[in-house]
Amino acid sequence: MEPRIRYKETAPDLYHSLLMLEKSINNSGLDRTISNLVKIRASQINGCGWCLDMHTKDALADGESIHRISLIAAWWECPQFNEKEKSALEWTEIITLISKRKPDDEAYARLREHFSDKEIAYLTGAIVAINSWNRLNIAFKTVPGTYVVPERSPK
Repeated sequence: MEPRIRYKETAPDLYHSLLMLEKSINNSGLDRTISNLVKIRASQINGCGWCLDMHTKDALADGESIHRISLIAAWWECPQFNEKEKSALEWTEIITLISKRKPDDEAYARLREHFSDKEIAYLTGAIVAINSWNRLNIAFKTVPGTYVVPERSPK
């Protein structure tokens, strides 16, 4: 597979704008485990190989298990995910598939049980960001498999 456009080089301002959004989310205090789960789930739904490669490698580097990563696609029936993680994954699916299901009060109430307003804002921002990355990488056929995990700071 050959990429259609290397948008990082072709539109560096676009690329850097998304990186600034990521930086804001990363500096928000949003739990990295939750962030990784959200990025993987949205990328599964959207079918983004590049992002799945990247975010499963990141999750593993952050200490996530292969077992839990393999169960993300069926999170709602898996006791391996706690209620906080399940509420974040449900919100991820709703926001990613917003044309099929609107963010209803029941899902939002489940989210509110585990997250503050600030955390919900940044969680939703993380979902928006990964969906943006997914769409760019899918549209421009970014080739998966070459991502190398950068040096990590402790969790």
